[in-house]
Amino acid sequence: MKALKYIFFLLLIIIIAFAIYIAVQPSSFSFERSKTINAPASLIYNKVNDYKEWPSFSPWLELEKEAILTYGDKTSGVDASYSWNGEVLGEGSMKTISEVENKSISQHLSFIKPFKSESDINWTFTPTDEGTKVTWAMEGDQDFMTKMYTTFSGSIEKNTAPSFERGLFKLDSIVQNDMKKYNIVIDKEPTTHSGGYYIYNTTSCKFDDFETKMTEMLPKVRMYAQKNNITMAGAPFILYHKWDEENNAVMFSCCVPTTARVITTESDILTGQLQPFKAIKTTLKGDYDNLKEAWDKAMAFIPENGYTISENGPMIESYLTDPMSTPNPADWKTEIYIAIE
Repeated sequence: MKALKYIFFLLLIIIIAFAIYIAVQPSSFSFERSKTINAPASLIYNKVNDYKEWPSFSPWLELEKEAILTYGDKTSGVDASYSWNGEVLGEGSMKTISEVENKSISQHLSFIKPFKSESDINWTFTPTDEGTKVTWAMEGDQDFMTKMYTTFSGSIEKNTAPSFERGLFKLDSIVQNDMKKYNIVIDKEPTTHSGGYYIYNTTSCKFDDFETKMTEMLPKVRMYAQKNNITMAGAPFILYHKWDEENNAVMFSCCVPTTARVITTESDILTGQLQPFKAIKTTLKGDYDNLKEAWDKAMAFIPENGYTISENGPMIESYLTDPMSTPNPADWKTEIYIAIE
């Protein structure tokens, strides 16, 4: 009997000591994980800000795709929310508390099952030379039950941070795939390009130098128009005069359409006029990297459908979107006009 008494007291001391050990563990936690994604901040921000996009990159929803998701009246922006219920995921919800467009998002995370807990989630999006540094952070208080749980299973950071890393990896992949989406549409019937006046600069170069030359020249024409209060009559475009693959040479003009003839005051900025012409129109929605494919398809379409390219007719590449205001390359829109007889 005496031995049992000692054993009881010993167990009681162990329990008390263990309770004290748990009680003195940190009362809060915080950690973060970061990844630099080669994409504009706005594109990543919009993906994270909309809870309907979370199934595409959430590492937890990946574990239980059958979990029941319920979205609030808003799915993006302040007061947006969604909740989940599943055998593996348990039950919980997330709500957006604040946001600074393209810079940061603050969310509140609530778990009901397997045990109740509250924590804060913070996202920051920082532009860098390599793209955007995305930081996913978590912080919260640890009550006695949470401390007990982490004592046996490891810290919240140890258990959760790998999922953050997996989520950032998936987010990177999803964003990269989104930016690569494109489609090419060739109008089956010819159209008439209205022509008109334009200001331009012109040059010839090797194919390898074309992109560099074009990105230098086109902004100069646009800046000249803005500086001199010249009204633009449409989207800027490239007018191709010569495309000689055999001799690795291209001659082209960077053009800005105008509402009337302009008398220019700089020697390298000239005025031109296009007469209306019949053309096959091709539209590329997507990155400029796909322009060669668009041109190849357009050039093949013309003879295949009984049309003849006009030997001296215009060939135009018109840029309907500005990459500065449309950061996602998948949304860039370019129209190609090839003159036909």
